[in-house]
Amino acid sequence: MTIEWRYTVEQDLGILHVTGYLGPDAVHRFAGAVGWVVGRGSGPVVVDLTGLRGWSAEGQLAITEAARRLAAVGRGLELAAIPADGSLVPDGDGPPIPVHADRAGALAAHSTRHGEPVKGRHEWRTTGWPTGDDAGA
Repeated sequence: MTIEWRYTVEQDLGILHVTGYLGPDAVHRFAGAVGWVVGRGSGPVVVDLTGLRGWSAEGQLAITEAARRLAAVGRGLELAAIPADGSLVPDGDGPPIPVHADRAGALAAHSTRHGEPVKGRHEWRTTGWPTGDDAGA
C-alpha cells in the first residue's frame, strides 16, 4: 500500500495533502513529494493528513526528515489531522513540528480562509489523486 499526494500553493502557504498509508513502501514516494514542495512555493508547509489511514514508524521518521529538509531551505512544516493510531514523536534534534487538529485549524493559524478563492494558486498531484474540487479532503 502506498500514498497519493497533492500539493497546492496559496499565497505564501503550501499544503501537502496525503492519502493512503505512510508505511515503509510509501516513504520514497513521500520524499519525492517533499522534493516538489522544496522546489515550489515559499513559507510554511502544512501536511494535511486527513486522508491518511495510518503510518508506521518509518512514515513518522519520513515526516521528521521532511521537517529537516524544509528547515534547511528556511521553511517550516506543520501537521494537520494526524492519524488516530498514534502521534508524531520527533527525535528531539530536529525543528519543532506544530500539530493542528484539522486543516481548517491550520489554515486559521495562518489567517487563510478555507474555500475563499486565492490569487496565484498552483497545484501538483500524483496521477492517482482523485479529480474534483477537493477530493479526499
